[in-house]
This record gives sequence, structure tokens and C-alpha cells, in this order.
Amino acid sequence: MSRDLAEVSPGVWVATAAIWTSNTTVVVDDDGGALVIDPGITRTELDSLADAIHGRGWRVVAGLSTHPHWDHVLWALSLGDVPRFASPAAIAALASDVERCWAEASSVDPAHDRALFGALTPIGRLAGAPVGTEVPLGLPAPHHCHVVSHRAHAPGHVALVARGVLVAGDMLSDVEVPLLDVGPGRDAARAPADPLADYEQALDVLERAVAVHDVDVLVPGHGTVAVGRPAVRRRFEADRAYLRELRAASAGRPGRGQAPMADPRLADAWVAGEHAAQAAFLGARHG
Repeated sequence: MSRDLAEVSPGVWVATAAIWTSNTTVVVDDDGGALVIDPGITRTELDSLADAIHGRGWRVVAGLSTHPHWDHVLWALSLGDVPRFASPAAIAALASDVERCWAEASSVDPAHDRALFGALTPIGRLAGAPVGTEVPLGLPAPHHCHVVSHRAHAPGHVALVARGVLVAGDMLSDVEVPLLDVGPGRDAARAPADPLADYEQALDVLERAVAVHDVDVLVPGHGTVAVGRPAVRRRFEADRAYLRELRAASAGRPGRGQAPMADPRLADAWVAGEHAAQAAFLGARHG
């Protein structure tokens, strides 16, 4: 059974997984060559995505992992033996934590292929590049695909811009608040020096890309697609408001771990728990 694909802009298609409303984006060239971004969570989803792609007469020419979290570095042979791109920083981060990440992936679905897990090709133009660098993804990816680098949420996170669409990775969601990089497995000793500032800077970087490329569709890693410039703008406004309150709360009440917020995304118990954990992390650092 193939996954449902919805065309959100000409040549850009999105499939939403049953687990965590995770989004996979497929960018298709006029000749049918397809770039698959963050392909799915379960082995069944990966194989059914392949069925949907092949059923439309397309062929997978490349993959892209937006960041090194386990649910974004999966693959299946049914999708093809093609290069799967990620930033050099993301690949290095995954290599340093691969066994823990694989344990999480295989616990969710033991059918995943260990040999394909995190087998990524570095985007060479990003090696040593400053934060905010934007480069063409390059062949064999479809034409007019650019990646934008930043440090929010995970090391080496990239977003992709193609045909007026921003594929944002795990940012700008309507169901999740901004989730900071608090270290792999919440190991605070391995967290960046200022993950809150990294996130604020990343929003600046992505907002510039939206303006430069006339983006009017935004695909988050989890949640619903934002269609239209006002809807895209509201995603940025919501995340900036959350970060402002998180910064004020963590600075003013160190160690308390819970900031008083009205953000509707906090109604979800899992999101509220993640919020509490990162508020406590920031509070401890301020303390």
C-alpha cells in the first residue's frame, strides 16, 4: 500500500506519517527525478513511500536528512541505492552517538536495516562554512534545490528551499514548541554553549531565506503545512514569542523548570514535558 502524497506546490509533495505527524517531502524534477527528504519513521512507511513514488513513474535520485536525530536518518532498499545528503556537522554528530540513536530507531521498529541507518554523504560546500551559509544541493538532486545551514535543534541542521517551499526540518511546527539542542540524550555536558541563541539565530537565517526565495509554503518536520505568506509568518512569530518567554523565565527563575506560558502547543503532554526539561536546563545554566 502506497503512502498518500499531497502536492503543496508544483513539484513538491508531502506525506505525513501516522507517528508524531512526521512529514516527508519529495521534490520532483520535470524528468521524474525525485529528492526524498526525511523519508519516514517505520519500515512500512519507507516501503510504502517507495511504492507511491514508483507508482507515479518517478525515480529517487537522492535523499536528504535535515539533521542527525534517528528519525531523520532512516532509509530502505526499496527507495534505491542513491546518495543521501546531510551536512558534515550532522554526520559527525551522528557518528559520535550512533549506537544510542540506532537503539532508539530499532526499538520503534526492529525491521529497520542497520546497514542503511545514517549512511550519509556530506554536502561538501558546507564543510567549514559559517552558520547561515546557503548552497545549491547540487546533482543528482533536482534543480533549484538549496540548503541553508544553522545550529538550532541539532548539530548541522539544514533546511531546504525549493520552488517557493521551505522544508524546515524540526522547526516552525504548529504542534511542537521550539526544541533546543540540550545535548545528545539530554547530556547537558555535550550541549552547545548557548542553544537558545543558536535557535534565535536560526530563525533569522530561515526568515532571510523565506524573503530571498519568495517562500509561501512551509513544511515542518512535524505538524501541518503552512500555506500562504501570512501562515508562514505566523509560524515565525509563534516560535519567537515562545523563545522570548523561555529566555525571560529561565533567567528570572533559575532551576524552576517550568515557565508560565499560554502557548497552545503546550497542551500536549509530551510537548509540555520537553518544554519543562529545556526550561530546567536553561535555568540550571543561569544558576
